[in-house]
Amino acid sequence: MIAGESSGDQLGAGLMRAIRARVPDAEFEGAAGPAMIAAGCRPLVHAETLAVMGITEVLAHLPRLLRVRRRLYRHFLQHRPDVLIGIDMPDFNLGLESSLRKAGIRTVHYVSPSIWAWRARRVFKVGKAAELVLTLLPFEQPLYAQHGFHAVYVGHPLADRAPRSLDRGALRRGLHLPVEDPLVALLPGSRFTEVERLLPVFLETAQWLANHLPQLRFAMPAASPALSRHIKNQVRMLVPDLPVTVIEGHAQEILGAANAALIASGTATLEAMLWRCPMVVAYRLSAGSYALVKGLGLLRVPHVALPNLLAGREVVPEFLQYRALPLNLGNAILRLLQDARARDAQLQSFAELEQGLRLGANERAAAAVLDLLQQPAATPRARAQSRADGAIS
Repeated sequence: MIAGESSGDQLGAGLMRAIRARVPDAEFEGAAGPAMIAAGCRPLVHAETLAVMGITEVLAHLPRLLRVRRRLYRHFLQHRPDVLIGIDMPDFNLGLESSLRKAGIRTVHYVSPSIWAWRARRVFKVGKAAELVLTLLPFEQPLYAQHGFHAVYVGHPLADRAPRSLDRGALRRGLHLPVEDPLVALLPGSRFTEVERLLPVFLETAQWLANHLPQLRFAMPAASPALSRHIKNQVRMLVPDLPVTVIEGHAQEILGAANAALIASGTATLEAMLWRCPMVVAYRLSAGSYALVKGLGLLRVPHVALPNLLAGREVVPEFLQYRALPLNLGNAILRLLQDARARDAQLQSFAELEQGLRLGANERAAAAVLDLLQQPAATPRARAQSRADGAIS
């Protein structure tokens, strides 16, 4: 199993436990973080050494990453596993999966890249690298099936872990937040580049809201100590009188405690939905990236927020690029705070969408992997014929 970021480490640990529940003597090794190691994975590489984000950052670390991938490739050729499971990290894992599959090792890719949003032709790269793709979102599986690739929708582990009931007062007390005052969560992202682009407009929006509702309070999670320091410095410089509490970690609990949230597009929108927090979504790319996306027509979906993608319609307001302005964002948040119908409409949609995601993802993923191992491996000719048959049908 090969995981990098913390989210992949958590996915891997859950899958390991579910496989071992069915196959008690199963053994695991690979690139693992603390959760996978605690679950019994022998670390050939520590996951944190692979957790590199951003184009320039990846380029700077590329020689080292390629050396690690070659070392893993040689290890698995010498100590052949029953199956290799690459967890997310497509730029690292797909090349390893493809090489090992050609060498006759069964391969699985867990978490589909966002082929539905852009770079649609990656479906072929993923499908050729992995004999089985495990998807977390329901609309992903048909995209593989239509090209003859084997994918199984397993549901989303975040939905399985989400609380079925919330005590907002208890959450606030646990976070040392005011219990009575209305609270807005601000989540400008977990990566430094995202926070740099979105934090100023989020703080300006919060100040606009505070001017309209003086009793309003704000809470903002920080994904790391470095981000926490950066956010606090920006607050002191830009909005020194804003009643905002910066908390390291605890993003989900903050969402559960809040009356509404302003959130950067990403997994956090799914977390807000599952923790029943009405939201407004914003996102900004760099000017160069936005020009490239627009100019080449790379964005292939009408929405970017996950609740909207799941519903196939706008469940939550989203403001992208030049529409992500304090006046637009502030008015949309104000409506959620003051209009019970708008708030209840979101919450009703959240409840309906959650049911389609809460399927027992770990167990379904384990069943799909073990079922794959009971089937004969498809030959290249059979794979090509399967894709042709899929295209004909």
